[in-house]
Amino acid sequence: MGREAKILIIDDDRPLRETLALMLEQEGYIVDTAGNGKEAIEKTNSTLYHLAIVDWRLPDIEGTKLLGQLRETIPKMPKIMLTGYPSMNNAISAVNENADAFIVKPADCKALLETIEHLLKKREAEASFSEQKMASFLETRAKEIIESKKEEQTPSLKR
Repeated sequence: MGREAKILIIDDDRPLRETLALMLEQEGYIVDTAGNGKEAIEKTNSTLYHLAIVDWRLPDIEGTKLLGQLRETIPKMPKIMLTGYPSMNNAISAVNENADAFIVKPADCKALLETIEHLLKKREAEASFSEQKMASFLETRAKEIIESKKEEQTPSLKR
């Protein structure tokens, strides 16, 4: 996957959204943005994103609640919670809602890029493993069906 990954930035702070988008686009990522939770859900219903960066406080929904909604639209998409309100309770809430990373604003660009790269590689490895598992299952199932058909066609010998 690498650099052609699609990333959705969800933050109500327009300058921050634009800065993050520019930085990620310069790294070769395809970037889209949303200023609130409603817009983010609409976008994830129509586009497959490989990763989302979610602000903690949005005008229409708390970021942790949005994490749950994003899990419904794109279940395996890694999500990074970005917050200017670091606290243990916020970190626990983010983890409980399956955030894959928790980064404090202002984000260190290098650390954010490393986190994104790590999560995308992990997602790609999981997808590859799932594909291999599915191929193995289908191959085994096909053999079972063929064997079953052979048994139905072969008359049983009576003694």
